Amino acid sequence: MALYGIVYSVNDPAGMGIASKIIEFLDPKPCNVCIDSKTCFCSGKFILAGFREDVIYFDFLDQRLPSSVNKYIVLSRHSSAKKVKSYTVHHTGNPGNEAPYGGKPRSFAVASPPVTYTLLLLLRKYAQKYNRLEEYEVSYEATHHGPTEVNKPLTFIEIGSTLDEWTDEVNHTVLAESIIEFLSIGEMECKPVLGIGGGHYPRKHTRKAFDEGYCYGHIFAKYALPYLNKHILLKALERSIPRPRIIIVEKKGTRKEHRDLIEEFVLASNLSIEYI
Repeated sequence: MALYGIVYSVNDPAGMGIASKIIEFLDPKPCNVCIDSKTCFCSGKFILAGFREDVIYFDFLDQRLPSSVNKYIVLSRHSSAKKVKSYTVHHTGNPGNEAPYGGKPRSFAVASPPVTYTLLLLLRKYAQKYNRLEEYEVSYEATHHGPTEVNKPLTFIEIGSTLDEWTDEVNHTVLAESIIEFLSIGEMECKPVLGIGGGHYPRKHTRKAFDEGYCYGHIFAKYALPYLNKHILLKALERSIPRPRIIIVEKKGTRKEHRDLIEEFVLASNLSIEYI
């Protein structure tokens, strides 16, 4: 049985709010198995830990949580220049040559397509339950920011995009109940894929997940395509458990040179490709 490390920053009102609801609903007991944490709670299926650092710098998780933890779920706020109200999930990594927001360049944390997919579906369910679907977008985000140097699967689950949303107790409840049901039902069956193209909120890929049971590992948005090469593609596949055998490409959001590169890689790697 999987043991999940559910982690957050004690300086993040969204993460703190979600964690407080999980504590309220499940009553995990304080414990001392977390290293250099501000809070630490234990239950049969999870360890809940709050750290002082910002979540994008959580590259230390493998060292600070027990080795018995199999996978990480990071509770976080999400910022958007357009102030989009959202509930999102995503994997982390830096496809490019710089890492301004944590992690290392050209490096990826391990993705968990089934965990992230299951949480995505549950977010939609609880957004509907609390009458937030009209107002909030439920979506994948493209792979971005740190941490990257974590060797167990890691998923971010986030509330966007301003302090008003981060401190909203209904939002805390939507995410907490999604996580609590996830802990109860486990990871849903799905078809793991790698996504390429689209915006930061890759709506066509998200729709593919909702409609057809495709679960995404890393997703490269249109803005990351200049960094695309065979080495990056291979690394993104390798840093995913289970490893995808299908690459989904948004045709309108990619140039011919990118599609040629991907098709050549797919052929050489005995993978499948689908255009959307």
